[in-house]
Amino acid sequence: MRRVQLGHPDINWLRAFTFTIYGTSVLVGSYFPLFYRYLGFSTTQIGYLYAIGPLISLFSNLLWSMISDRYRTIKRILLILLVGQLVLTLALSFSVSFASMMVVITIFYFFFYPIYPLADTLAISTALQYGRNFTVVRMFGSLGYAFFAIAIGYVLSHFGTPWTLIISMLLTITTLVFTFRIKDQPATAGKLNLSGLFTILQQKELIWFLSCVFCLAIGHRMNEAFLTITLKEMGAGDSLIGWSVLASSLSEIPIFFVLSLYGDRFKELPLLLISCIMFAARFLLMSITDSAGSVILIQMMHSVSFGIFYVTSVRYLARLIPDQYRATGLALFTIMWSSVSGLLSGALGGMVFEHFGRKNFYLVAMSFAILACAGFAFRYLRRPQADNQDVIL
Repeated sequence: MRRVQLGHPDINWLRAFTFTIYGTSVLVGSYFPLFYRYLGFSTTQIGYLYAIGPLISLFSNLLWSMISDRYRTIKRILLILLVGQLVLTLALSFSVSFASMMVVITIFYFFFYPIYPLADTLAISTALQYGRNFTVVRMFGSLGYAFFAIAIGYVLSHFGTPWTLIISMLLTITTLVFTFRIKDQPATAGKLNLSGLFTILQQKELIWFLSCVFCLAIGHRMNEAFLTITLKEMGAGDSLIGWSVLASSLSEIPIFFVLSLYGDRFKELPLLLISCIMFAARFLLMSITDSAGSVILIQMMHSVSFGIFYVTSVRYLARLIPDQYRATGLALFTIMWSSVSGLLSGALGGMVFEHFGRKNFYLVAMSFAILACAGFAFRYLRRPQADNQDVIL
């Protein structure tokens, strides 16, 4: 397969695009909850606002990815989603009551969530075209997440929380500019129909995998949704919150780099078991610490929890699912990792945090990580010996 230099324009524009979309991700995931708190919403209300996004993405991820596969285009779908996201961000700036915020954020999430599985599909397809590993693109998402985590924190600490939506609009406009420059990557085969989706869902390996993903994701999304609230309760400012997010995102990069070089040498189930154990340990430490500074150190465990899990999961899906169904397959993964789990973790997490406190909140998150670990371990032990020697899950 043909190799290219690091400076190839197609890959460089895609890196810039990935860099900025993950800036929006950190804003929505980490700073929108603080914006809700600024508006006077309770912890339970914040949990509902977080949960509505995953509820909408249950069908929006799959809908837009199927449209992408159907019309064999990713770039044009991304342009539509970003324009919709920009318009809805402007509408959010006029929403002050909980009811109006719930309505507008619901429509916002319809355009926000599908961008990420489509971006991963674009990165995988572009990397395959030029004979490279997709992590050479995805690492720039981690860099963008890290950069904007600290930059947004300092901007908000200087100008105030009301600037949250202004930053969101500026990031969306910048991403739109980069989207016009990236190269489209159509599907390599025929158009998707529902029978193809049913074919994917009939694979027992995939169903088992997605079930374990769901359990692990509940704990992960609980931590993601209420990390900034946790830090605020510990007395942390916006800049320290930015450093916490920075620590987790930067820690991903070495793991992404190592797994891009040597990941294929390791079996996937053991890697997933390791990531589950690290998630459980991470949440246990979060339950016992009372220091905002310690949280920053704990966040660095993101590398050996999420970093290992994400790369290993995408590698598995890319091998298991046919090329023509790749966007839909990644959408199914995102539905379990972000949507269904986010719906439960937002509503459940908000109530647990408000009524039982932070320590019990993280113990519940740890329990879900242990459940996922047991699921992966059971599957690994029940596989025939010949299959255990295979690197494919």
